[in-house]
Amino acid sequence: QALEEQYSPSRWSPRLGRDAVVQAHLAATAAGTQRARAGAQTSLHVPYGDGEGEKLDIYFPTDPSGTFPVLVYIHGGYWQCLSKDESGFAAPPLVSHGVAVVAVGYDTAPKGHMDAMVLQVRRSLAFLVERFSGIRGVYLCGHSAGAHLAAMVLSTDWTEYGVVPDIKGAVLVSGVYDLEPILHTYVNDALNMSREVARRNSPMLCVAPAAPAAAACEVLVAVAQHDSPEFRRQSQEYGQALRAAGWSVSLLDLAGVDHFDIIEKLSEESYVLTQVGEELPSSH
Repeated sequence: QALEEQYSPSRWSPRLGRDAVVQAHLAATAAGTQRARAGAQTSLHVPYGDGEGEKLDIYFPTDPSGTFPVLVYIHGGYWQCLSKDESGFAAPPLVSHGVAVVAVGYDTAPKGHMDAMVLQVRRSLAFLVERFSGIRGVYLCGHSAGAHLAAMVLSTDWTEYGVVPDIKGAVLVSGVYDLEPILHTYVNDALNMSREVARRNSPMLCVAPAAPAAAACEVLVAVAQHDSPEFRRQSQEYGQALRAAGWSVSLLDLAGVDHFDIIEKLSEESYVLTQVGEELPSSH
């Protein structure tokens, strides 16, 4: 019961009731994505594989001539809801600064299982860098379950993909980095993970020592003031584990936000995480 509560982010928002905060989140991200699609040059539903969910939405920078950095956004929804179709809300402030934004689709549960989702997100990155020769640095951004998938990308052995994406930064927002506790909650009803699956897909348990290229990759682990104590603990411990392995890590504890508006505000030019997104490419 205690774990159920800790891993139910909507119970911790002081703004709205449980159902209302989720509905508001869906409305905010969908509306932001509609605005982004209206205002940007886009390629929607680009297949990176044969699977039904294996598609990308690409929002090109205002001036896409030559090379450009790419922010790859991986949506949350506890691996079982949401999609790339509500994931373009962060594009407007970034494309105006010359950054392309790519929203990744993957097969959510119950159709998709955890091993497959991790594989899909890795393959989507390999596809991107092979398809677009003008990419100058890849930046990952994931929210909640998407932060988990982005963290799994950081532990990828790229030798079997025939390509090594130049991942220069990762912004991991309110993520889950150890799946073990999830086994004992309602979240696993759709995922149907065994302990073995949970362990091999826990970023916390597969932190790779930072290779020379990874040492140059800046990882920002962000958590909301109104995330649950378990979410906050997971972020802190994963950030510490990366740092201990030689990664360049910053922990950001954001005041006045909950599990949902911490990411919704990426549609705002003045928001701290938006500014991080805009600054990452120029700092490289």
